[in-house]
Amino acid sequence: METFHQILKTAVDAQASDVHVKTNAPVIYRIHRKLVTVDGFVPSVEWLNGVVAKMVPPHARKRLDDDGEVDFSYYVPGIGRFRTNVFTQRGEYALAMRYVKMQIPAFEELGLLPQIKDLADSHRGIVLIAGTTGSGKSTTLAAMIDHINSTSKRHIVTLEDPIEYVFEDKQSVIEQREVGLDTQSFTNGLKYVLRQDPDVIMVGEMRDATSFAAAMSAADTGHLVLSTLHTTNSASSVTRILDFFKADEREQVRRQLATTLQAVVCQRMVPRIAGGVIPALEILINSPTVRKLIEENRLDKLAVAIETGSEEGMQNFNQALYELVKQKVITKDEALARATNAQALEMNFKGIFLSEGKRILG
Repeated sequence: METFHQILKTAVDAQASDVHVKTNAPVIYRIHRKLVTVDGFVPSVEWLNGVVAKMVPPHARKRLDDDGEVDFSYYVPGIGRFRTNVFTQRGEYALAMRYVKMQIPAFEELGLLPQIKDLADSHRGIVLIAGTTGSGKSTTLAAMIDHINSTSKRHIVTLEDPIEYVFEDKQSVIEQREVGLDTQSFTNGLKYVLRQDPDVIMVGEMRDATSFAAAMSAADTGHLVLSTLHTTNSASSVTRILDFFKADEREQVRRQLATTLQAVVCQRMVPRIAGGVIPALEILINSPTVRKLIEENRLDKLAVAIETGSEEGMQNFNQALYELVKQKVITKDEALARATNAQALEMNFKGIFLSEGKRILG
């Protein structure tokens, strides 16, 4: 394992976010979002089989054998923790590992808006952090948990697959449960979590109707539930949630969601002019207007509600990107490349702002 650990140490020293290893091909690092080939060592089938045999924890071994892939956390003292996926391709093992920084970044370091801190201070409801893979959802969630831990006395229970950031008790008391090791599944963990007297429940990812139904029940009884969702914008997240459920269940679920949803924050990572990346945030707050739209099944109007809801702390991606360019944090070209409506954003840069939002909502 000495060579393998040296590969990981070199990755951390080079500020790589990800490490990719497969047989008979060079190791690949992802550095500042670009893939970089590492010259020299080329893993053999025998070598990688040996690494996998030693690194996969006992509780994950059966899942790897049955499913051909498994997620878990891999920790090397003196180097760090890695979110690890072992999978097979062409009948041979391969690794995809993401380095998880042990120091949880603060809101200001991540470039998160004050609204996110306000959401972390909520005492009930569901707050979802949405976005595509690699958009920083887990890190934002960790920053929110760390903020709660640092500022209030609350009991926090997390359900994760795998555990990414390790928290130490500060003002709050935290228990972190890893799926497969501490609980059989998200569903099982959520089934019993309310018996553990939590104030805050963090679920690594909402994956199905059962887990979301449990989250709504917890929020209904006065708990704050934090989780992530794989969607590309905040407005479509509501539709994605309803898609978890059968057609004849959606009416009831939609009405329950209207009362339990606190907010959906969707992220897109954008390179900073000064180096590194910053999230552009689309924020949907469950304001009276949004609640009414959800209750009345007018979900197609949620995007307009976001655009016109700045007084409640809402903004869409175009508005977020425009502000980041205005503050000279990102370039105009990077903003246009990630805009929901690049043509409209281009007009904004020229001083033209067109919105039919208030008329449409009216």
